[in-house]
Amino acid sequence: MKMLGLDHVNVRTAKLAEMVRFYENVLGLRSGARPDFPFAGAWIYIAENPVIHLVEVAEECASIEPKIEHFALRATGLTELTERLTQADIRHSVDRVPGVPIVQVNLEDVDGNHIHIDFHSDEMAGRE
Repeated sequence: MKMLGLDHVNVRTAKLAEMVRFYENVLGLRSGARPDFPFAGAWIYIAENPVIHLVEVAEECASIEPKIEHFALRATGLTELTERLTQADIRHSVDRVPGVPIVQVNLEDVDGNHIHIDFHSDEMAGRE
């Protein structure tokens, strides 16, 4: 057996419409086709791949110490993202990964899920 990669992340939310808007408007992803499950939800796509599956729940999920601390996406356009986050007044940090040519933009979605968006460190040129 050979693993080929991570397929998707499944996120339960009581704020489905807000979460879809966040992933579309803030991160520039798009919602798209989803199987006709017997529960509400949305699939959020990167290109042709539905990488974030949102599942609507009636009440916000209780979370004291999550076992999954974050999920990460890879992107280009560091300046565009940080400007978009600043304009939307979304708290974030830009952090270099020691010893690796990666810069992370750390932020939270509408439900407080930690996400980091990874960029090649070359995109930091002229920003420091």
